[in-house]
Amino acid sequence: MLCLGIESTAHTFGVGIVALKKGKCVVLANEKDLFRTEKGGFIPAEVAKHHVEVCDVILKRALEKANVNMRDIDLISYSQSPGIGTTLEVGCNVAKSIALIFRKPLVGVNHCIAHLEIGRALCKAKDPVLLYASGANTQVIAYEGKKYRIFGETLDGGIGNYLDKFAREIGLGFPGGPKIEQLALQGKKFISLPYSVKGMDVSFGGIFTNLKQKYDTKKFTTEDLCFSLQETVFAMLIEVAERAMAHTGKKELLLGGGVACNKRLQEMATLMCKERGAKAYWPEQQFLVDNGAMIAWLGILSFKAGNRLEIKDADTNPYLRTDQIIVNWR
Repeated sequence: MLCLGIESTAHTFGVGIVALKKGKCVVLANEKDLFRTEKGGFIPAEVAKHHVEVCDVILKRALEKANVNMRDIDLISYSQSPGIGTTLEVGCNVAKSIALIFRKPLVGVNHCIAHLEIGRALCKAKDPVLLYASGANTQVIAYEGKKYRIFGETLDGGIGNYLDKFAREIGLGFPGGPKIEQLALQGKKFISLPYSVKGMDVSFGGIFTNLKQKYDTKKFTTEDLCFSLQETVFAMLIEVAERAMAHTGKKELLLGGGVACNKRLQEMATLMCKERGAKAYWPEQQFLVDNGAMIAWLGILSFKAGNRLEIKDADTNPYLRTDQIIVNWR
């Protein structure tokens, strides 16, 4: 089976082509284009315009990379939830158009679960706790009773959004997380910041306010503030992830989402798991950030489980939560 997946939940428009071969996930293409700015953040309407402008190019690149044409594709999958409404609609409309023109079956999938499933497939993690850290999402997720249950999450915004927000404050542009990571490597002094873990949940709003106040005083270097920011918020994430592992008895931790590309977060996850006698996993970077391959792979799993979507019923749901999806492929 060959599936073409379309990702458009936020700043990335991606097209992935994935094959199911002997029960395994084989990625043939994973092309994408990311909306960027030199200064400031992004406006949803502008991102949606970007997706419309690049969709044909990215689709063509993916087909060429996979060395297939649309007649070879068996299934179309698209990110249906959650995400930014305007950008989700672009992906949905592209998927519907392709499915209609080429008479291909169509499925809509959940973006958050796609991060987990591509990590499970490529890392060979059997039953992990997922630490999902991205721009809009921060959740600790594990499978139980036909659903991916949320054991902990952010009480305000996603960790990536707060990293980007601080990056905008200091003039770094979007996306800011990778730039903060580089500055943090030059930090020499840890500066105490609010540490906000509430049971299994985390909160970042007060940390940002405190950081902004410290930055405005000009008493601290940008490098030290970036270093301290990472050390604080990543420690919070690792704490709640470890608590979920202890509660569920699971011995695997899987990292997912764009923030999981951060080497320091990976290092902290590895150390925690080693101390617990557990194992930390993460796929290569192209599958941590938003991408079409993960949408294609979850499309295959969903379709094989009997899920179908009529073109006339294809829509988007920006607010659908991870734990509202029935996981009938496991």
